[in-house]
Amino acid sequence: MRGDGDGWARCAAGHRHWGLHGAAGLLLRDHQHAVDRVVLQHRAWWSHQGGTWGIPGGARDSDETAVAAALRESAEEANLQPAAVRPYGELVDDHGGWSYTTVLGGPVAPVDPEPTGGESEDVRWVDVGEVHALPLHPGFAAAWPRLHDAPPPLRIVVDAANVVGARGRGDGWWRDRAGAGARLLDALVPLQQDGLAPADLPPGVDAGTLDRLLPRVVVVVEGAARAVLDGGGRWPLELVAAPGSGDDTLVEVAANGGGDQVVVVTADRGLRARLDGVGAQWVGPSWLLRLVDGA
Repeated sequence: MRGDGDGWARCAAGHRHWGLHGAAGLLLRDHQHAVDRVVLQHRAWWSHQGGTWGIPGGARDSDETAVAAALRESAEEANLQPAAVRPYGELVDDHGGWSYTTVLGGPVAPVDPEPTGGESEDVRWVDVGEVHALPLHPGFAAAWPRLHDAPPPLRIVVDAANVVGARGRGDGWWRDRAGAGARLLDALVPLQQDGLAPADLPPGVDAGTLDRLLPRVVVVVEGAARAVLDGGGRWPLELVAAPGSGDDTLVEVAANGGGDQVVVVTADRGLRARLDGVGAQWVGPSWLLRLVDGA
């Protein structure tokens, strides 16, 4: 079914743009395993700016986030399945009354892009060093320098036991660690879904050229709090159960960052010293609680 976003709109400067509620697209970038490449779309000749290269994307519906629209359009046009993509940042081109949001994502499963839906002449992986040599869509060409220099994804690793203790809230967390852990997970979901503006980032993390970072939130639980894993499907977060020492697991998770910017949320001084040893950043629970609780 067609959504309610198809149609032409005019920005404050009087220019026409496709998408009544704005538009969004996905730049899928793979810079693991000694490669650095992006998925680009060769636009069909009959489309707007046909014959140029850019990213799969299109009009946003009125009830869609930029991420949802970018994932939907890239699945329709380039066979990029949402389950294989981890969105991690947004770059907004605001024209006043109309905007285009480029969603940056990385593959979390094998991806085989191909033209689908009739709007693409070709869709393929392109080495980052070869992008400038293609006849680029003007909007993508203008954004490419900022996209090229975007920082790596942000991973926030939460020391659940430490943060729950700092959170307190008078809810009897010391009697019901699993219940308090579940309440913390509920509070963390919007952080991953809505992302962080540059002003809200933890100290030492730079948004670089991006307007918003979409962090991957990893929560390490230990002891009685591991019972939250029984309802793990309830939260779109990554939950890790510490088999023994929570500190050992936190250090292991932080050390295996896969090229991400990794920040561990903890007030444990001994753990912080160990994190320094593996090159991971850390921040106190007050930073996190200010975001999720307004504390």
